Amino acid sequence: MVVAVVATAGACSKSGAGGSSSSSNSTGNVSSSSAAPAIKGDITFNDTNLAKLDAALKSALAGKDLSKLHEAMVVNVAVDYWNAGKIGFTKGLADLGVKGTYQAPANGRLDQQLSIIQTLRGQGITGMSVSAIDPTAIKAPIASANSAGIPVLAIDSPLPKEDGAALYLGTPNYEAGQKAGEAMKQALGGKGQVVVLVGSLTTSNAVERIQGFEDALKGSDVKVVQKLSDGMDASKALSNAQTVIQTNQNVNGLYGVYSYDGPSAAQAVQAAGKSGRVKVISDDSDPQTLKFIKSGAIQATVLQQPYQQGYTGAYLLAALKVLGKDATLNIVKPYLESDGSTLSSGVGLVTQDNLSDYQAKLTQMGLG
Repeated sequence: MVVAVVATAGACSKSGAGGSSSSSNSTGNVSSSSAAPAIKGDITFNDTNLAKLDAALKSALAGKDLSKLHEAMVVNVAVDYWNAGKIGFTKGLADLGVKGTYQAPANGRLDQQLSIIQTLRGQGITGMSVSAIDPTAIKAPIASANSAGIPVLAIDSPLPKEDGAALYLGTPNYEAGQKAGEAMKQALGGKGQVVVLVGSLTTSNAVERIQGFEDALKGSDVKVVQKLSDGMDASKALSNAQTVIQTNQNVNGLYGVYSYDGPSAAQAVQAAGKSGRVKVISDDSDPQTLKFIKSGAIQATVLQQPYQQGYTGAYLLAALKVLGKDATLNIVKPYLESDGSTLSSGVGLVTQDNLSDYQAKLTQMGLG
């Protein structure tokens, strides 16, 4: 999940991953103790399998008439995170030689997203990928699209099978949460109090991430003591982080679930003079997040691949419309997760140690 931040990076302590773990002293202030093991990064994602799938879909579509296709990608909010998805979608459309429209509600409001979908339907779209703000509210629009022969692909946030989306292309969110939890345990040396900062406590991807995060902490002395929703408001996320740091000196870890939450946490930690002592694990790779990784204010960030959600999404929408659902699912089946409906875009983890490698990867995709 996904939103931009208003934080500004500045000079920070560089005692991040692999630096000092944290504990509480007799006054309740967080202090440095024994060295925590380095957090190991990983940026392989699921790129190899998705490249094979893209090739298989392209081969199956060869010689087919794609001239009447008009695809749409509708995300949940207009923020930096989705720039990669838009670029991937645009590249996929160009490679296929089809038309497409990318849309994002400016303020992440449900009514805006539903209005966008209605407008696109009036423009004659032939397929739509959507990061749904609300799985209940999106059910009727999906049903209407399906009845009109317009396939719908869920991206970024999975939808219940009964909602009618053909597939889910995106991050296995429980797995992403687990990766964040493991990183937090390492950053804290296995002991501490953590507050979760999140844009919504009810959206399915956030629920799954937090569950994975908490499950990864089981058996350790790292405990989640509070979960704070900011309603997709970066300024509220910053305020939440500041309040936590000011009012609970025993908190030595912050987990930011939405893309702006990590940078908001890092900014609050930095302003309090606790960079490297209060550990921050974040999600996503907004430019501010990467700056805070470099400075050491964020110890690690769990990454999605929105570029692939856009690129492979364009191919899937073309196949679903031209080849049909059954034929498309037969091509996709070998690449699905064990649930039979999730096409993983992969989960990565960036730390100071592999930050330069990740930035080189972004440059290769035209995102640098």
